[in-house]
Amino acid sequence: MSASGGTKAIVAALAANLAIAVAKFVAFLFSGSSSMLAESVHSLADSGNQGLLLLGGKKAQREATPQHPFGYGRERYIYAFLVSIVLFSVGGMFAIYEGYEKIKHPHPIEAWYWPVGVLVFAIIAESFSFRTAIKESNEIRGGLSWKEFVRRAKAPELPVVLLEDLGALIGLVLALGGVGLALLTDNGVWDGIGTLCIGILLILIALVLAAETKSLLLGESAGVEDVKKIEAAVVDGETVTRLIHMRTLHLGPEELLVAAKIAVQHDETATEVAHAINAAEERIRAAVPIARVIYLEPDIYSEAAASAGRNPAKTPGGTGH
Repeated sequence: MSASGGTKAIVAALAANLAIAVAKFVAFLFSGSSSMLAESVHSLADSGNQGLLLLGGKKAQREATPQHPFGYGRERYIYAFLVSIVLFSVGGMFAIYEGYEKIKHPHPIEAWYWPVGVLVFAIIAESFSFRTAIKESNEIRGGLSWKEFVRRAKAPELPVVLLEDLGALIGLVLALGGVGLALLTDNGVWDGIGTLCIGILLILIALVLAAETKSLLLGESAGVEDVKKIEAAVVDGETVTRLIHMRTLHLGPEELLVAAKIAVQHDETATEVAHAINAAEERIRAAVPIARVIYLEPDIYSEAAASAGRNPAKTPGGTGH
């Protein structure tokens, strides 16, 4: 997986979640806290999710085949989508069920020091994991806000880890609040309420992840900045005089397909046009290195045809005249 895939952040999150899952489950066995059981399942689900992200990154590296001529870059999107399903079903739905049962059949928390101690440890461990994800994201986020970064990132791993870690920290605070109130009031219902809140939180995060990865699976165009760079690189002002229209598509986080119709001089020979196309491809790859699959179709630009609407109108990721 490339550096932008956030491998370091994934490994850090995986190590933290495995340790936390074991600690939480031990705390549940000693205390009987439903919040601890829900949180242990949450951490176990997160560990599985990080494993899925690493597996997706590995599978995406396979070479293209005749059956898959554009390669396997989208494997990373598929596995990121699976993460949202696991988080929704295993983490969220289980926590809601466990919370409902605890509210319906409350019982006091035993050995309070186990859940409190483990939750404090988990908050510290998750904070280190979250810090790693933030540091990795800042290297590629640029001037984007965090909301824009999650929505626009073409590599799904870092947004997934960021949202998981954020959800884990909020969930730990909810669990600590539920356990604390249950101990203060000697009423186990608060533990169930905390568990229920954790489940709702996980489902909301899963829905956000599903929506973002669905967009990537459907196919997103290049970012605005990359589109501008490609448009500027295509035209040389001599043989290639105009970009008539263009479409871009991410085949994977680090692989972009560019298809464009370009205007050439009407009196150029076939050899000259071929050389112009090759030169344009080189300029595009120099401007946007991830543009690895490029198809350029030469044409003669016509003002009359453009006025009549025969050339596609300008759309996001493309230009028309």
